[in-house]
This record gives sequence, structure tokens and C-alpha cells, in this order.
Amino acid sequence: MFIPSAKSKSSLLVLFFVSLILFIWVNNSRVFLEEKNYKEKLEAAQLMLKAMNVIKEHRISQGILIDKENDPNGTYLIGEKETLITTDRGNLTSKLTTLNPNFAATIVEMFKKAKLKKGDKILMSCTGSMPALNIAIMSAAEILDLKLIIISSVGASMFGATDPDFTWLDMETLLFNKGIFPYKSIAASLGGGQDSGRGLNVIGRELIISAIERNNAFLIRENSLEKNIRRKMEFYEDFTQNSDIKLYINIGGGLSSLGNTTNGRLVSPGYHRFISTKNIPLKGTMFLFAEKKVPIIHLLNIEKFAELNDLPISPVPLPEPGKDKFFVNERYNTTVTIISLAILVILILIVIFYDHKQLKLSEDDVNKVEI
Repeated sequence: MFIPSAKSKSSLLVLFFVSLILFIWVNNSRVFLEEKNYKEKLEAAQLMLKAMNVIKEHRISQGILIDKENDPNGTYLIGEKETLITTDRGNLTSKLTTLNPNFAATIVEMFKKAKLKKGDKILMSCTGSMPALNIAIMSAAEILDLKLIIISSVGASMFGATDPDFTWLDMETLLFNKGIFPYKSIAASLGGGQDSGRGLNVIGRELIISAIERNNAFLIRENSLEKNIRRKMEFYEDFTQNSDIKLYINIGGGLSSLGNTTNGRLVSPGYHRFISTKNIPLKGTMFLFAEKKVPIIHLLNIEKFAELNDLPISPVPLPEPGKDKFFVNERYNTTVTIISLAILVILILIVIFYDHKQLKLSEDDVNKVEI
């Protein structure tokens, strides 16, 4: 039986230390490469942060106090839980998650996936429930120079744009007047039950109507949800002049967009080239455009969307623009890896050859003794 010699053991020890050195070399050779569309993604995230800061400065100038417990990042985009225009329950964790300015980068990526080009017309249906996410869409659209046509539902779920004196439409107008975005809603409905403010009291509905009027949006208030849906379709079609619509974006759980709350849960969050419209009794505008073969971006289950895109859940503090996998990708230096592998293979072959030679010499010595 061959017993490893002291030289053989030394060779293995050398091989171990060389392997360790090569491992450290390869591990330290990692490089950070800019992802595709890096420039547009970074600019969109920076623009979203700028828009958020404009709103923050405006609210501070109004003497509005911040609720540090519910809005730990001090963005002023987390509203009160219950006001006269609060339409439904809301998930605070989801609202906090949308405040990340890098959300705008994920929107750019989806826009690129949809193969949008400068000047393309895209539609957006939103509510006051997630104003930061609305801003993310507008930021991405502005950076890519897209024509964004918006119809809003003004009512907001808990922790959204629930201040009757500073609704989502007021935020739009502020950002428009400050030159941040060239977009404003062309029309707006009350939102809430039946998209007509059902569930709110009379004063709440009147406050929403006042907000629509002072922001110069057309009031959509038909006597049924079905008629509201048809009216919004007419507005979208009139403003696009029946030209090619490249994308429809739904943000939140607006009934005129979804038809009913169940429909919203049937579609996973994110980009969809096609979605099924079968077995849906009441189709909102999202499904009606899907029937016309218009691609869809559906943003409702925010926590799931964030997890799918490796975005942090309700981060504190907020991530800086550009600090995310959508901007850079960590990779190993291929050249260093190949060289290290080649060195390791050569050394292993040398050790194998050396040990084989030692084994043969030992067998020869044994044979001589037997003779």
C-alpha cells in the first residue's frame, strides 16, 4: 500500500494554499457593470425624488405637521388614515413601499419591455390611494418622452392622498405648475363605491367635486358604474384620436378600471402583453383595452410586485436613486476566473503526475526487495 511521502503531503499543502489564494483573487475581482438603460432608469429615479421633494417643500410651507410614526421618511405623501374623502381600507406597508424613488426605474424597465418609443401614446388610470406610484409612472414617461393620458379617481384609501385640500389632483397641478411634469388628468371621477363616491357622506363627495373643479379636470359622474366606464373609454379614445395606443397602465383598485375588486386580484402585478378577459361579467377600462390587444401594466398588489423586483418593503431610510439591481449588476471578472481555473487545473495535474511517479517508484522498490 502506498503511503504518502512527506513531499506528497507538502505538495497537497501547497495546492491548498494556492487554491485559497486563487479563490480570494477571483472573489475580489468582482466588478459592477451598468445595466441596460442605466441612464434612463437613473434619471427617472432622480426625477421621482425631485417631484416628491417639491410636494414635501410645499406641505412644509403650508405648515402641515408630519406624522413620523406613519411616515417615518418624512415624505408628506402618506395621508391621514380617515378623512372625509377616505374611500376604503388601505395597507400602510404598501404605501410606504411605493415611496422608494427607484420604483421609477422598474417602470422604465417595463416600458422598455413594452418596446415604447419617443412620442408613443400610453394611458393611465389611477386613484389617490398611491400618489408616489402615480409619480413613478409620470417620471418614467417624462424621461422616455411619452405622451401620457391620465384619468383619475380622486378618492383615496387610508394613508393615501386623503387631505380634501390637497388631493391627488392638487399634487398633479403643483407638479405641473412647477414644471416637473407636462401631464395632468384630463378627467376625474369621485372614486370609491361604484366610482361615484358611494360610502362617503355628502360633504365628502362635495369636497372631491370641488377638487376636480379647481384643478380644471372634467368631472365624470354618471348614474352607474357601467356608464362611468363607458364615459372614460370615450375620453381616452377622443384624446388619442383613435391612433395606436401602445400601453394601458392601471394603478390601484379603481372600479372603473377593474370592473370590480375581484377582477384586480385575477391579474398578477406587472407587465402583461396579453391578459384573459373571459368570464369577467363587468369589464373595466383595463379589460376593455386588453380586448383591443393593448398591453397592460397592472399595479395593485404592491408588496408582491416589490418582492418580484427585489425592491425593499417599506424601507427606512429611502434608498438613493441608482442604488438597486436595476442600475448595476455584480459580476465576476471572466479573465481572472479563467486564469485561476487554468492555474488550478495545471497544479492538480502536476500533483497527480508527481504522486503517480512516487507510487511507481515505491512499487519498484517493493519488487526489488521481493526478488
